[in-house]
Amino acid sequence: MKTLLESMNIAFSMYSRIPMPRVDWNEKNMKFALCFFPLVGLVIGLLQGIVLWNLQGCSTILAAAVAVLLPVLLTGGIHVDGFCDTMDALGSHQSKEKKLEILKDSNAGAFAVMGCVLYFLLDFALWESLYSRLCANPRALIVMMLAYGLSRSLSGLSVVSFPCAKNSGLAAMFAQAADKKKARIILSLWLIVLSLLMSLLQPWTAACCFAGAFLTFAYYRFISLKEFGGITGDLAGYFLQLCELLMTAAVLIGG
Repeated sequence: MKTLLESMNIAFSMYSRIPMPRVDWNEKNMKFALCFFPLVGLVIGLLQGIVLWNLQGCSTILAAAVAVLLPVLLTGGIHVDGFCDTMDALGSHQSKEKKLEILKDSNAGAFAVMGCVLYFLLDFALWESLYSRLCANPRALIVMMLAYGLSRSLSGLSVVSFPCAKNSGLAAMFAQAADKKKARIILSLWLIVLSLLMSLLQPWTAACCFAGAFLTFAYYRFISLKEFGGITGDLAGYFLQLCELLMTAAVLIGG
């Protein structure tokens, strides 16, 4: 039990800014850290849902701004950073080796800035259009909250299933430390349970979410192998941001 609690602690410490007790990372407690990644998403989704529900009566513009900013604040922007680095690498049209070097560069290039601005502009527009519908349909709001766990289930599965582009970095570290077979089983169970819950709440909205999520997942695998020779932590963040953007659009379409 202590090891599992430490694994959960590592997941929250790495992928969120939610305060957690300090623990030393070791071979034992790193094995199942990725298994708690969907739980991080569910907590973020829950906090966002509570805040948005309590903003009823406020301007939809304010609510949309909060919906866009809150996940970034709760994660510390770790996934946005990966999105920006990947935009720079893809925009460079360089060799695989050069793209991997660009991913490691801490400076933001023109493609990162443009991609980030366009991403948040579209995300804001989607939430502004969606917010009133979510308040009128609490089930759709809960589906949106659960989607944060779904995206992280897929992201975690990619880390323990797809080849890594290099032997160093965040994705490689978690992949090497994980008990891959058990992690795949647990993350798949997360995926099944969350899918069932979403389907029971709002079948058509859930179906649209699944379509967006799995199309993004297929694109993520294709682009990672073709352009980089495998995945990295930055590419996993890139996927997560795109997946959640498409699922937000899917809830809007399906709601």
